[in-house]
Amino acid sequence: MLIDTHCHLAAPSLTSRLPEVIDAGKMAGVEKFIVPGVGPEDWELINELQMNWQEIYPAFGLHPMRADLICSEVLARLEFLSRSAVAIGEIGLDYTLTDVPRQIQISAFRSQLALALKYNLPILIHCRKAFQDLLTILKDVDIRKVGGVMHAFSGSPETAQECIKLGLYISVAGTVTYSNAVRPLEVVKRIPLQRLLLETDAPDLTPEPYRGQANEPAFIVETARKVAQIKGVTVEEVATATTLNANKLFRLI
Repeated sequence: MLIDTHCHLAAPSLTSRLPEVIDAGKMAGVEKFIVPGVGPEDWELINELQMNWQEIYPAFGLHPMRADLICSEVLARLEFLSRSAVAIGEIGLDYTLTDVPRQIQISAFRSQLALALKYNLPILIHCRKAFQDLLTILKDVDIRKVGGVMHAFSGSPETAQECIKLGLYISVAGTVTYSNAVRPLEVVKRIPLQRLLLETDAPDLTPEPYRGQANEPAFIVETARKVAQIKGVTVEEVATATTLNANKLFRLI
């Protein structure tokens, strides 16, 4: 059994053929799908999906690229939806974005962290080129109280260790299968299985040998195989450990 801890099933390329995507995932051993939101434009669809598919577990959040939408009305809707969610996300900081000021991103991030702490929900964290500020904020709010995951982690092994000290998990995506991958391999090598999760970030980050296609949960098997190869363990051991981690973090059992 595998759990895809981050797949955007509300994306048009996947929603248009959702029964096929979910069936293919199940055939590959994926039994649970955590579907994060990025903004109000997909929250309602995700809410509908989770009511129609028992395998789908929703998360709702305002991605840093949508942080400029933060207002009392949006936060109120997010708070309402969070009552049926397994996490708040995806949220975080992305300093590669040039059209959303950093202070707006930080404000939106802090507002959503407050919501996660209020409802005792873990967080799905997006972070690019902003690890120093992100870690400072997470320490400030004592994120250990709810926990979370560094989604599609792109940092160094040293940064990963800092995240783990805060009680966070490190999520591995299809990038670990790429022929030019360096950091992802080193992170997997140095982080214990007890702190790793698997994800696709579908429809993005498609693993080998499917690059060029839209990613989907069934392809997570390739990531699991690569992690097993790096760790020198079986795919079954990777599946067992990462599923246990996901079930624990998101309280799925």
